[in-house]
Amino acid sequence: MSPEIRLAQQPEADELLGRSPLADLIGMLLDQQIPMEWAFAGPYTIAQRLGGDDLDAHEIAAYDPEAFVELLSAKPAVHRYPGSMAKRVQQLCQYLVDEYDGDATALWRDVATGKELLARLNALPGFGKQKSQIFLALLGKQLGVRPHGWREAAGAYGDEGSYRSAADITGPESLAKVRAFKQEAKAAAKKAAPK
Repeated sequence: MSPEIRLAQQPEADELLGRSPLADLIGMLLDQQIPMEWAFAGPYTIAQRLGGDDLDAHEIAAYDPEAFVELLSAKPAVHRYPGSMAKRVQQLCQYLVDEYDGDATALWRDVATGKELLARLNALPGFGKQKSQIFLALLGKQLGVRPHGWREAAGAYGDEGSYRSAADITGPESLAKVRAFKQEAKAAAKKAAPK
C-alpha cells in the first residue's frame, strides 16, 4: 500500500507522490523559488501533459528538450522558471537512467547507512546538501526508508517532531507550522545580516 503523502495538497498529485518515487524526486527538485505545494504538484502536471498518470525516467530523459520546455511552460507553468527546470528534470532523469536504469528506488534500495544514501542524493543533478538532507528526511519520516543513521545524516531535518521542511508536511496544519518556521528563520537571518 502506498504511503499517504500530502505535499501538494491536491488529492491526485499527492496520490502520485505516494506511489511514485520518481515523482517525489522531481517534486523535491522543483522545490525552489516557488511554494512547496506548487513544486510537489509539478510531477502530476508533467505526467498529465505526457498523456499518462505516471512518470518514466527513460521517457523524460529521451524527450525532445525543446518540446519538454514547452510542456513545462504551458499555462499554468510547472515552475516560475520552466525552461531551466525542464533542463534540470531531464538531467535528473538521465542520471537515473545512466546510474540506476531509470529506477528511482534503486537510489536507496541497497544502502546500508544514512551517510551512504546522503552521498547518493548529493550526486543527483540539482541536489545540493540541503535539498539532499530534506529528501533523506522525507524518505525516513514519510516513506519508510530508514537506513542506519538516517536521522543523523539528514541533520536537523531528521529531528523528530520538527516542522522545518517538506519532510514534515502531512496536511494543512503541519504545512502552516513549516511556513511559520521558515518565516522565523528568514526574519532571524535578515536581522543577523550586516547592515
